Amino acid sequence: MRNTLAALSATLALWCLGAPTAWAQSGAHMMVTPDELKWTDVASLPAGAKQAVIEGPLNDTVPVTFRLRFPANYEVPAHWHPAIEHVTVISGTFNMGTGDQLDRSKTMALSAGSVAIMQAKTNHFAWTREETIVQIHGVGPWTINYVNPADDPRKK
Repeated sequence: MRNTLAALSATLALWCLGAPTAWAQSGAHMMVTPDELKWTDVASLPAGAKQAVIEGPLNDTVPVTFRLRFPANYEVPAHWHPAIEHVTVISGTFNMGTGDQLDRSKTMALSAGSVAIMQAKTNHFAWTREETIVQIHGVGPWTINYVNPADDPRKK
């Protein structure tokens, strides 16, 4: 009996490891590979940025996880978020700083694997020299509020 249970457990474990993606994402458990991400434009950021929502929706009070892909020579003007923002650099270099206006001389270069945690309502900005992907997580709703309203692409 003990050998039968061990064999059944081993078979089930091996079957689960080879389970299709749809099964792996059912219920509360989720697995996603980079090639499964769906990249879309981001209305709240200057043209050129793309986002891929992994967990959300971003406009609800729930845990959110998403990626932002910025092209080379991209700038995110000074802004703030109503909730804490956790940023992990996936690829490239993300240059971030705090303050009321973008100042490249006041940034820290965050390479792949680096992390930044921006407290709620902290004015900050960023720029890239190369294509860069960051992953953001926290609790929604995720919104962006520009220090200078003229920088908001939603108002143009």
